[in-house]
Parts: sequence; C-alpha cells; structure tokens
Amino acid sequence: MGGDLRAEAAMKISPLAGHLPPPEMLLDVSKLVTAYYTEVPDSAVPAERVAFGTSGHRGSSFDRTFNEAHVIAISEAICRYRRKEAIDGPLFLGVDTHALSVPARTTAVEVLAAHGVVIMLAEDDEYTPTPAVSHAILCYNRGRTTGLADGIVITPSHNPPDNGGFKYNTPNGGPADTKVTDWIEAQANALMRGGLEGVKRMPYASAVRAGTTQRHDYLNTYVRDLGNVVDMEAIRGASIRLGVDPLGGAGVHYWAPIADHYHLDLTVVSDVVDQTFRFMTIDWDGKIRMDPSSPYAMQRLIGLKDKFDIAFACDTDHDRHGIVASSAGLLPPNHYLSVAIQHLFQHRPQWSASAGVGKTVVSTNVIDRVTAKLGRALYEVPVGFRWFVDGLGDGTLGFCGEESAGAAFLRRDGTVWTTDKDGIVPALLAAEITAVAGRDPGEIYAEMTREFGEPAFDRVGAQATPEQKMRLATLSPKDVACTDLAGENVTAIINEAPGNHAPIGGVKVVTASGWFVARPSGTENIYRIYAESFCGTDAVDQILKQAQTIVDAALASGAQQ
Repeated sequence: MGGDLRAEAAMKISPLAGHLPPPEMLLDVSKLVTAYYTEVPDSAVPAERVAFGTSGHRGSSFDRTFNEAHVIAISEAICRYRRKEAIDGPLFLGVDTHALSVPARTTAVEVLAAHGVVIMLAEDDEYTPTPAVSHAILCYNRGRTTGLADGIVITPSHNPPDNGGFKYNTPNGGPADTKVTDWIEAQANALMRGGLEGVKRMPYASAVRAGTTQRHDYLNTYVRDLGNVVDMEAIRGASIRLGVDPLGGAGVHYWAPIADHYHLDLTVVSDVVDQTFRFMTIDWDGKIRMDPSSPYAMQRLIGLKDKFDIAFACDTDHDRHGIVASSAGLLPPNHYLSVAIQHLFQHRPQWSASAGVGKTVVSTNVIDRVTAKLGRALYEVPVGFRWFVDGLGDGTLGFCGEESAGAAFLRRDGTVWTTDKDGIVPALLAAEITAVAGRDPGEIYAEMTREFGEPAFDRVGAQATPEQKMRLATLSPKDVACTDLAGENVTAIINEAPGNHAPIGGVKVVTASGWFVARPSGTENIYRIYAESFCGTDAVDQILKQAQTIVDAALASGAQQ
C-alpha cells in the first residue's frame, strides 16, 4: 500500500460518472442468467465459497460467486437451521429487480418446497422491498410464541446489475446475526464441498403448486399500514409536491398505491424496470450502481429538484433512501439522519421517554450533539444494521441510522415497525418534515449547523491484500501509534463500539473536534477510512493523510510480528 488516499480517490473518478452508460457497457442479461446455471463454483477457491457479509451472500455469476450451487446450498442450510431451531412458521420470501433475483428465487423455492416449508410468495410474483418482508414477519409473529415466521430477501442491494444476493432474516424480522450466518455459511460450504449430496429439491412446477406454497399481499399490507409510522395527514394537508424515483427497484409498483391510498401529490418519475439499468447515470467509479446517496447515480432526480418541494429515491431493494431538497439538492446521508432524529423525537409524543438513538461508528457526531440536546441515550455500534434489531424490536431505540443511507424507526405509537432498513419510510418522513416545519430538510440542516457546528466528512479507500485486511480488522488500540490528529490531542483509540462493545473490525481514533475510522471492505480488496472534523475540509484532509500513515505503519508492524 502507500500513496496519497485523496489522490488515489480522485484518480478513480470515472469520466463517465454522472452520465448514462454507453451501449457497450450494458449487461448481457441472457449470458448472466446462463452463467448462473452453467458455471460451477470451486469450493477450493476461497472467493467462490459462500460468504455472508453484513448483508448476506453476494456475488456475480460471471465470477462464479453467485451461482445456482450457492443458492441451493444456502437454501438447504437455512432449512436445516430452521429445523434445528424449531422455526416452523411460514417463510416470507422477497425478491428485487436484479437479473439474478428471479432465477435465485426459483432455485430457493425448489429447495424450500421439498422441505415442506410454508413459503409466502408475493401475489402476481410482484417484486418485494426488503422492508415489506421485515414488516410481514413482524406482523405475523406479533403475539405469537410458537410457529414463528422468518424470511429470505433475494437482493444484492444497490450493487451493479450483474450481482446477485441472498439474505436471511430471523423471526425477529431483522438480518441474521453473525452467529446464525456463520452456521449457515459453514453448512452451505460443506454441502458444496460434498457436491450438494443430501440436498432436497423438487421441480419448480411442482414446488409452486405445492400446498405449502402460498401467496401474500405484501404491497397492500405494507402500504395500508404506513400511516401508523409516518404522519400522512400532515403531508396531505400541506399540499406539497413530491417526486420519487424508484431507480427501477423492488418498490417500483408501491409508490402509485401509496399516492392513491393517502391522496398525496406524488409523481413517480419513472416506473421502468430494466435489468440492464440503462436509465441509471454511472457512479463515481465507472460502474452502474443504484445508490440513492451518490450524486453521480442520482443525476436524474437531482435535475428535477425544482419541480418538487421534496423528492426522494430508494435503492434496488428499497432499504436505502436518498433525499433531494429543493433548497440544497441531494443531502448527504449524515445530514438527513441528523434532521430526521431531531424531528422524530420532537414529534412522537407516544414514544417512550427512554427510547434512544442508534448510530454506527462511521456516522456523524452531529447525531451525538442532537441526541444529547434531546436528552436521549446514544447507542453506537459497528457497521451493520443487525446491531440495531433488538433495540428496534423492544422499543429501546426509537431511531437507528447508518452513514450509508440506511435507517428505520418506530411506529408513531412507539412499537416496532421494521427491524431491517426501510428506505420508504425515511423518504416519506422527509415529506412529513417539510409539511410540519414549512421548510425542507436541507434548510433545517443549515439551521442546525449554526447550533451544533458544521462538520466536514469524507470517505476514501486504498488497495489492501486479504492478509492486510485481516490485520486491520484485528488491530488493537496499542497497535496504533497516535497522540495527536490534525493538531488536536487524541482522546480515545478504540476497536470496540461504545454502545455494545462489539469489535468494529478496525480502529477509531477520536479528538475533541474530529475522528477517523479505518476498516477493511467486506467485499473488495481495499480498506476504507472515514473521517470527520468540525474544523473544516482542510482538517479532514489532514486527518485522512495522517490516518493512512498511521494505518500503514500499524499494518507494517503487524506483518513483521
């Protein structure tokens, strides 16, 4: 490693960023689906094994990292896990609009049905947002102690069009924790090593006709309940103009029913579903990526901001949000999370006085300052939404958010809504905030900075080998030689999150006015450094440069031991 992180990041900005993709870079869907069925992963190759990250197993069939064998093995492992844990209620199964999602659903249904699992598929095979699956699990399990439901969401989130993903949600409605995914991962890889011997499977035509394969109205069940989490009356009464871009994702057919049911002045910018995602403007690195927090990927909606009082978008499985304010354009996720927290805890009188705020270690310290003024407890955890599941489930956390534009919060009565990220409700909350405050979230954030300070934030990356990534993930505070950062004394060096003392998979260095976190990527051979300072962009630049020097030295020292 080495070199300047800032320079490396700048060099990586593609000349295509922010533009529509040329025809030659569009996905060949037929080749991808063929590869799903014909390419056989080699379990002796680590990269081709089942590997659960913070949001399930992901990969591309072209790389033999997401193929039929993976889905067969994971589905069989989940069936065995359900049997081991006596989970015998229905399994709610959702899919997004990626090209590999429907083939993977077909495979999963063949295995699940062969095991006699009661499968809840969407009516008319509708695409299903991640939050609709979590919502369905929680609604079914409410008041039950036996016969509990769980779920599977087939999605690689906002990742490029050639990716597939497979995520398991336990009966608490949220993404499975590492103890569960480690077990499933080990079982799945053992099955792959054994040539899938012992797997139960039946033809799809028989599986969908099985008495255990049923239909569930995810769309209307979710839509009709939204008024219990967002103040739809306030939005309707304010007569504000709303715009939404589903980015061709799983919620594409949800927005018109939301507008109709609640009588909102809401325009769906596009309802096109195209598995090449040719309508997306290219992200910073030259890839097509459905990231609603990226200004490069969000060019279409940003260009329409003056037509609406507030506009929003969600990623492909609709568990992330992007907010476009007429006053400020696309809001950085940290800005909007801060505004949302301030609004919710001032306008949810039925929430418990002890309900706290959840954030990840790479989220802004503005959240800390807002939370302190509100008199609420702060719960800071490692990256990964699974750390918030229990707090959302029992109401001890009112709002949980992460820097990558994922969030969820309680119903208006203080009970659980979802325990997975929900991109739809934070989007609609932006409309509620605008309606109630008479100002959009961009204007409100500008006001907040006058009280809490205006931090600069940046995130950059550098190449790292798998061995270096492993060393970074296991660094301890004593491995980090750092007494000052950007001219300030270091007040803390931690490798565990303050909220739950779970390993953060890296290190965080803190001063009175700033911080950085260094951690390896879970999916790429890079490490990332996140930095924030209330002393301006120059201080952030200095922190980033120091951070790389500190991390490189720590990794070099570790390599010599």
